[in-house]
Amino acid sequence: MFSLICRRRLTQCIAGCLLFWAVTFAVHASVGQTQSESVAKKLNVPLPTIGGAQLWTDVVFRNGYRVQRNEMTNHYRLLDKKNVRRGWGTKEDAISLLDELCPAPDPPSEKPIAVLLHGLMRTDGSMKSLEKAFHEDGYDQTIRFGYASTRSTLAESAVALRSVLESQHPNAEFCFVGHSMGNIVTRHLIGDLQRDGDPAQILPRCRAMVMLGPPNQGAMIARRAAMTGVFEWFAGPGAMELGPRWDEVQAQLATPPFPFAIVAGRLELGRVRNPLVDGESDFVVSLEEAQLEGAVVVQEFPVLHSFLMDDKDVQGWTLRFMDLSCEK
Repeated sequence: MFSLICRRRLTQCIAGCLLFWAVTFAVHASVGQTQSESVAKKLNVPLPTIGGAQLWTDVVFRNGYRVQRNEMTNHYRLLDKKNVRRGWGTKEDAISLLDELCPAPDPPSEKPIAVLLHGLMRTDGSMKSLEKAFHEDGYDQTIRFGYASTRSTLAESAVALRSVLESQHPNAEFCFVGHSMGNIVTRHLIGDLQRDGDPAQILPRCRAMVMLGPPNQGAMIARRAAMTGVFEWFAGPGAMELGPRWDEVQAQLATPPFPFAIVAGRLELGRVRNPLVDGESDFVVSLEEAQLEGAVVVQEFPVLHSFLMDDKDVQGWTLRFMDLSCEK
C-alpha cells in the first residue's frame, strides 16, 4: 500500500511539472514575442542551473552574465554570475533583461580578455582551474565560452563565439586558450572573419593563442569511432567534422594571424596506448595531428589529453607564453 501511494504521488508530481512547463512554453509561444513586457520577466522562476551542459551555447557574455541559446528548442535564457536563470524567452527578451541588470561591459583592463574554450563533450566548467590560474596572473577579465559541442556544427559554434566577442567593449583585446575541439572552433571563427569581413575589428585585437591538444589535422580517433555507426548520435556533427568530414571543414579553417603555440601531450609508448590513435599521442590526439605550420613553438608534456588544461606545468608554461606575447 505504501509503495502504491508513493508511486501515485510521484506520478502526480511528474504530471504537474510537465503541465507547468507545457503551459509556460505555450504562453511564451503565443505572447512572448509580441508583448512589450517580456514573458521572461513575467513567468521566470530564478532557478539555479549547471550553466549549460551540451544543450546550451553562449551568444552574449557581459561581466559574468550570459545569454544562452538552447540547441534543441532554440529559445534563450539569461544566467547571472552564479548560473541562476534570471529570464528566458526570445533572444530579444534575454538581451533586454541583460541591459537592465548589466547595462554595459566593463572597460578593458591592462591585460587582454582571456577566452577559454573547452573541448568535445566537455563544458566550460572544465576550464575553471585554468581560469583561476589566469586570474592569479593578473588577467582580470576571462570568458569561459560554453557551447553545445555534441549538438552543434563547428560553423555554428564559431558564429556563437563571434557573437560573444562582439558583445565585449569595442576596445577590448583578446587572447585564447583552446582545449581540443575548442581550437578548431577558434580557427573556424578566424576563417569566417577573414572571408566574410570583420566590421567589429576582432582580428586586430587578438594578441595570442595557446592550443592544448589541438586536432589541427583532424582526428583519427573520430574517423575510426565513426565506423561504429553510433558515434554521430552521441558525439554530434562537430565530432564527425573532426573525423570523416574533415576534408569538408578543413577548407573553412584559418591559421591564427597572431602568435600562437601548441601544447601536445606525449605519453610513453607502450605505457598507455589507445588503439584508435596512431603513433605518439596524448591518448586522443597524436603529435602529428596537433601540428600546424606557423606555430611559434610546439611544447610537449607527458600529460593525458583530458587533463592538459588542469596540469600545473602546462598552466605555468601557457601563462609565460601569454605574458611574453601580450607585452605592449
